[in-house]
Amino acid sequence: MVTISDVANATGLSTTTVSRVLNHYPYVAEETRNAVLKAVEQLGYIPNNAAQTLRRQKTNTIAVLVPRLTNPFFSHLIEKIEVEAAKMGMQILICHTRYSKQKEMEYLYLLNTKQVDGIIMTSIENKWKDIYKLIRNDPIVLCNEYVNEANVPIIRLNQVEGGYIGTKHLIEKGHTKIGYCSGGILSGVGFDRFQGYKQAMEEYELEIKQEWLFNDTFSDLDGRRVIHCIASLPDRPSAFFAGSDEVAVGMISEAKKNKYESAR
Repeated sequence: MVTISDVANATGLSTTTVSRVLNHYPYVAEETRNAVLKAVEQLGYIPNNAAQTLRRQKTNTIAVLVPRLTNPFFSHLIEKIEVEAAKMGMQILICHTRYSKQKEMEYLYLLNTKQVDGIIMTSIENKWKDIYKLIRNDPIVLCNEYVNEANVPIIRLNQVEGGYIGTKHLIEKGHTKIGYCSGGILSGVGFDRFQGYKQAMEEYELEIKQEWLFNDTFSDLDGRRVIHCIASLPDRPSAFFAGSDEVAVGMISEAKKNKYESAR
């Protein structure tokens, strides 16, 4: 196996200089850099990434925690994150939590033990105080999901406004009985989105019935379940605000199957 010493011998340079070139140190003469890279190619030298990681205490890897890989939203989000990470010489590790609190904590342990350089959380399953006990001041970013007490960088949309706009759209379509589906109003996203829905309903003086509100809806199967639930209600909503494309697809599909008209 070719070593860094072999590269140094081939170029007449010290192993320290060769190491500086391989680790992209600045202030290395172009002639020296070219000589090292040429020797690396001729000898077929492959850097020991594990050793480099130990020396630098860096992995150049970012873990991205996602709840559902089958959800198109998260698939597109991961793709864009990977593209941007690659531009900076980083790679991503996709961690599928499946909405599991235990899985989430296991993946957060990767950061705690320095197996990744940072973590991006696109959903949050545990209480923030429990998460913070593990990560402390480690680099972490919240993307999409958020909690107000988290003192970390957060990339998010205005979910109150989104919930309001979506609900108002249905009202302007002529609907006065509007149901609501959410993954859970205890999350920052779910809570704020529900506030937007509630704001629009109250603005137009429309009633919100408890039996029209559905939590823990994540997949198309959940959407289908909701349709069956409202089928037995004496007073049914004529439209729904769904917080997930998957849920909406399941609802529309089941509504058509049962010959209900679907509103968009």
